[in-house]
Amino acid sequence: MNVYFVGAGPGDPELITVKGQHLLTIADTIIYAGSLVNPALLRLAKQNAEIMNSASMTLDEVIAAIVRAVGEEKLVVRLHTGDPSIYGAIKEQMDVLDARGIGYEVVPGVSSFLAAAAALRCEYTLPEVSQTVIVTRLEGRTPVPEREKLAALASHRATMCIFLSVHMLDSVVGELTAGGYPEDTPIAVVQKASWPDEKIYRGTLATIARTVQAAGVDRTAMIVVGRCLDGGYALSRLYSPEFGHMFREAK
Repeated sequence: MNVYFVGAGPGDPELITVKGQHLLTIADTIIYAGSLVNPALLRLAKQNAEIMNSASMTLDEVIAAIVRAVGEEKLVVRLHTGDPSIYGAIKEQMDVLDARGIGYEVVPGVSSFLAAAAALRCEYTLPEVSQTVIVTRLEGRTPVPEREKLAALASHRATMCIFLSVHMLDSVVGELTAGGYPEDTPIAVVQKASWPDEKIYRGTLATIARTVQAAGVDRTAMIVVGRCLDGGYALSRLYSPEFGHMFREAK
């Protein structure tokens, strides 16, 4: 295999997978996804590796660089932020490689919505609170299907992790409340989760927009909303003494 799509993780260079780290150390060509990839990861590259920033490149230019490197029998790492399967735009790249008969492998990474949970010290799936996590975004230049509008998803009142939308937080709050979340629903904004300059802003749907706007946060932030941020929940049945399973008898 000559081409690897690698998830770089959320920012902390220690949150890349062992496999992803190894591939970075042996890659001949690394094409990384701009400023959201921690530069510390690029320092893992071997001395003579070719390193390219795809922020200024078109899809055709990225593919051309991959095809050229493969033609030279080089190992290519296409380094995406977080996990490449979430808003990574990898499908269009894989389709072109498939059409050209170029093999590749996808190496998963730690997504920023998981790093946000760690930063908030919360569990998204609390018993009797929420057993569903919705990963989504507000419609912007990329359209969202009508059935997936925030207001429609909000009707479930599940835990929701909202990407790429903090610059439109007023609209996010409006959609969420219109869809069914009460105004006192807790919400948090985690900016640059797992980075050294990580910041956390907490509030409710009624207050969060003012807090975040006053702080000047308008990018690289995850929005988390739901009662999982409240603190109230039921204990897991998995560890309850009266709950038996194949590894332990009920007491």
